[in-house]
Amino acid sequence: MSPSPSPSSPPSSSAPADDQGADAGWWTWANVVTFIRLGLLPVFVWLVVATHHRALAAWLLAVLGATDWVDGYLARRLSQVSTVGKIIDPVADRLLVMVGLLSVAVVGAVPWWFAIATLARELVVSLVTLLLAALGSARIDVLWWGKVSTFALMFTYPAFLLASNPGSVPLETWQRIMRDGSWVIGLFGLSLAWIVLVGYIHPARAALQRGRQRGRTG
Repeated sequence: MSPSPSPSSPPSSSAPADDQGADAGWWTWANVVTFIRLGLLPVFVWLVVATHHRALAAWLLAVLGATDWVDGYLARRLSQVSTVGKIIDPVADRLLVMVGLLSVAVVGAVPWWFAIATLARELVVSLVTLLLAALGSARIDVLWWGKVSTFALMFTYPAFLLASNPGSVPLETWQRIMRDGSWVIGLFGLSLAWIVLVGYIHPARAALQRGRQRGRTG
């Protein structure tokens, strides 16, 4: 969860950055990875909601979150930047974050207040992203602490799911330990994500100024 745009970062240099190259079209390895992520999202929801295979669902969510950077890396590495990719990659990221955290909350693996606080942060980032794009802003580079908060939240939700059991089944010792560790990392990541959001105010203003200057001279 949580990179291209992630639970803790606005659009940044983690997204495919070569805006000047030729459009690689629909069928690129980067877009294939993104489509696979989108296709596996309903599988994750089914595992969480309709089965008791929470461990499998947790590992799938972790893998989907870990591949967040793969499509952007492939696009840059293989020179396959595409307009389609620039659209569907952030859409896939946002869907993964929102569907993932809501699914984990629905089955009671994480409290609703924690999920809502994470989702609210995501919605603020999305709205600000759209506003800056509409105003002609240049791209904003990801802050290092933004990456840290993203990684923490990407770990937290699969870990909470792995440390939970359906119904009233008592937790095993390793699950209690994992749950306690998830709270420490999760609260750190969520608090840091909101703090980093404030830290993006100055870079956002500078990016907006650069974008407007580029528009006037272009």
